[in-house]
Amino acid sequence: MRMCISVVTVWIWFGVCVLMNTKLETSDLRWTIYPSSDPEWEEMSGLDEEGNSVRTFQICPMDTSVSHWLRTRFTPRRGATQVYVEIRFTVMECSAMPSSFRTCKETFNLYYYQSDEDTASSTHPAWMENPYSKVDTVAADFLLRRGGERKSNVKTVRVGPLSKKGFYLAFQAQGACMALLSVRVFFKKCPAVTRAFSSFPETLPHSLVQQAEGVCVTNSAPTGQAPPTMFCGEDGQWVGPPSSTCVCKPGFEPVDSDRCRACGSGQYKASVGGSLCRVCPDNSNTHSPGSSVCLCRPGFHRAANDLPDSSCTRLPSAPRSIVYQINDTVVTLEWSEPLDRGGRSDLSYSVECVRCRGSACVPCADSVTYRPGQVGVAGRRVIIRGLLPHTTYTFTVIAQNGVSAVSHTSPASSSVNITTSRDVAVPVSGIRRTKASESSVSISWTVPPQTQHSIQEYQLRYSLKDQDDGWQYVSSKTNSVVLNDLTRASQYQVQVRARTAAGYGHFSPAANITYEESPSRLLLTGVLVAIGLLILIAVVIVAVFCFRRSSRTRDPDPDKSCQFLMGQGIKVYIDPFTYEDPNEAVREFAKEIDVSFVKIEEVIGAGENRVCDYVSPSLTRVCLSVVGSDVSPALTRLSVCLQLNDGQFTPIQLVGMLRGIASGMKYLSEMSYVHRDLAARNILVNSNLVCKVSDFGLSRFLTENSSDPTYTSSLGGKIPIRWTAPEAIAFRKFTSASDVWSYGIVMWEVMSFGERPYWDMSNQDVINAIEQDYRLPPPPECPASLHQLMLDCWQKERSSRPRFCAIVSALDRLIRNPASLKITGRIPDGPSHPLLDLRPPPPLSHCSSVSDWLRSIKMERYEDSFLQAGFTSIQLISHISTQDLLRIGVTLAGHQKKILSSVQTLRVPGGSLRY
Repeated sequence: MRMCISVVTVWIWFGVCVLMNTKLETSDLRWTIYPSSDPEWEEMSGLDEEGNSVRTFQICPMDTSVSHWLRTRFTPRRGATQVYVEIRFTVMECSAMPSSFRTCKETFNLYYYQSDEDTASSTHPAWMENPYSKVDTVAADFLLRRGGERKSNVKTVRVGPLSKKGFYLAFQAQGACMALLSVRVFFKKCPAVTRAFSSFPETLPHSLVQQAEGVCVTNSAPTGQAPPTMFCGEDGQWVGPPSSTCVCKPGFEPVDSDRCRACGSGQYKASVGGSLCRVCPDNSNTHSPGSSVCLCRPGFHRAANDLPDSSCTRLPSAPRSIVYQINDTVVTLEWSEPLDRGGRSDLSYSVECVRCRGSACVPCADSVTYRPGQVGVAGRRVIIRGLLPHTTYTFTVIAQNGVSAVSHTSPASSSVNITTSRDVAVPVSGIRRTKASESSVSISWTVPPQTQHSIQEYQLRYSLKDQDDGWQYVSSKTNSVVLNDLTRASQYQVQVRARTAAGYGHFSPAANITYEESPSRLLLTGVLVAIGLLILIAVVIVAVFCFRRSSRTRDPDPDKSCQFLMGQGIKVYIDPFTYEDPNEAVREFAKEIDVSFVKIEEVIGAGENRVCDYVSPSLTRVCLSVVGSDVSPALTRLSVCLQLNDGQFTPIQLVGMLRGIASGMKYLSEMSYVHRDLAARNILVNSNLVCKVSDFGLSRFLTENSSDPTYTSSLGGKIPIRWTAPEAIAFRKFTSASDVWSYGIVMWEVMSFGERPYWDMSNQDVINAIEQDYRLPPPPECPASLHQLMLDCWQKERSSRPRFCAIVSALDRLIRNPASLKITGRIPDGPSHPLLDLRPPPPLSHCSSVSDWLRSIKMERYEDSFLQAGFTSIQLISHISTQDLLRIGVTLAGHQKKILSSVQTLRVPGGSLRY
């Protein structure tokens, strides 16, 4: 009986390259049949279910003891290292065959043979398993029987690896009554794709994963030094996100994550990244699309240290209302602020001085001094000294701000003409120390000769040497003065000037005076100090003697005393780091327990050491770490707990467990310890799902190495490859950042309910994949925010990984916002998830009420205070000041700054609102 059922279906697959498809052939296939002398395979034509003519082969051999072969023509592999063969066929059930079919079978074999040339013939290669390579023994899922449903089978097998230019397929039937309805040979490739502004070409996988190199789209640039790469899987699907992303260049904004659009007229974008174009700041504009900065309008400027997004400003107007005072040759100038500051807050002033005789004016001499200075004066008052008597001066006050240095326009200024007094007192000289006591020193000087006016008073000033800002002033009617409360054994500088009816003269040159304590005073002080030390030593000796005697009286047995204190539940914490030798603290405060009193009940965990549960002499159950024990662990770890409860924990419960683990690691990192073996198997969990970090057999204390505490292992030993950071594997550099990598693996274990990281990949395959920037995909139903946090923990650069304190804060935000856990799947292209996002809060103009605004800036604690103080609308909030915040009760400087900076976004010059 010969039978052929033609049931053909046309498949169209995206990313599939078809090498052979018999459904599309309308003429003879010209396949080779063996044995050719008495061929059993028969090629026939038929119609598929759409009425198209197709070519099929069928066989129902009379002699079932002979192998019947059918070989295809030569098929070039076109660069594929492995191909897929889809076979549509029917097989007759052996029970429906005549009894003469003694060796009837319901299976057939598929082989392949590789060759660089199309050299196969009816005799070459030999018709046997070697040199052919067996692919599979194909069995039918559905067998044909008389009067039954006519249904075909479809099997897809993988053929490879392929290395030569082409190959042949061979079908071997050994007693099967069957029909080959169609054969399709194809391979899969990853299609061209654009992700994260990176364009990847169509890629043919040559292994489990094939790395493809991409290029940034037009008007974008890579974020790192290397071009973006992505892995193409053997199934023709792209694996994971790109290793490094591309971002839009300055002047261009992202559109649909696949192209960058130029900023329009009147817009700009100053930095590289995913931000959008912004409207040009005040008094600036752009001249062409794609601008990274807005140019200032004529008459406006930016200072050298101004940011590109700052408004353009102009020069200030002139100072107003200069007022002066004359005291002999000392002039004090004061003035009012300009009417227009130029739109800037960095206003300062400079003073220019010229001396005029008749119509000729020259700059003032270098001996003229200005206090606080001549240029860059922040205040509006300057004292000028060293002027000549009876001389006319012109003083010019110039207003300046940050753009004065870049402007080509002369700054605005105001001037005033002043004439100094006619007569000046003669300077004083001959300053000397005349007498010194235990508490004072006497200073005198020579009386200067006077030709016109008598001296009315002297003014003396003194300060420690080289401390010109600490002058103290003393007045005297005579040419001597007594100075009190001086610092002993110190050197002072002293100056004196005289005052006549014409005013004060110049201070004399500084004279150095040393004040030394008398020998008798020093001797008395030394005796008193010695007596005080003797009394202190005696008191300490007596106190120690009394304390020891009292201790022996109260409790002669130190062991019993220790047990009594412990029985009362008193816990005393002794910080061993206060001792030069920590072992000394252990010997002084710890008590060794006789091993005969210890009874080990069970082993509750194991790592480098065994952790056991034992009973102490006081019948208290505690934990004990045993080195070198052969007992096996008896406690179910977190990984086992997850596997036994697969799918039974809610996402919020899993996040709570992860938060407990992160909190424990935060404590370890703050204590400068590195765990080195963080994994789900080393986490203990109780019935309340409270997780504790355990198994510290590999933990080490971090040594300080500059700003990067590191533990470097120089010894051998096993390393948990699947949980260990790449720098720790390659260089044995262990830091808290390497523990963060391990924590990311623990997160993956928890969210996959105890799945083995990297599945059945070998350790070497894991190392190679990580080096090529492969990262674990999100487990099923894993929240997108948690997978992003995992990827942050698996940053290649350890300095880019988050710290445990940031991880704890991120998980706290997730726990407070459970709705965010409903977003699952892969992370979309673009900026990172807001778990670790530190972007500023929205401006005040985007909030509809005071309550919404306070919540947006995390200041909701002051909501009742604002409402009780009368600030019930956004309009009122926009006029709030520091004094108002103090009245409301906001006293912390950081909270005041945060609130005022948010309010500032809604203000414009003049205090009005901007909508």
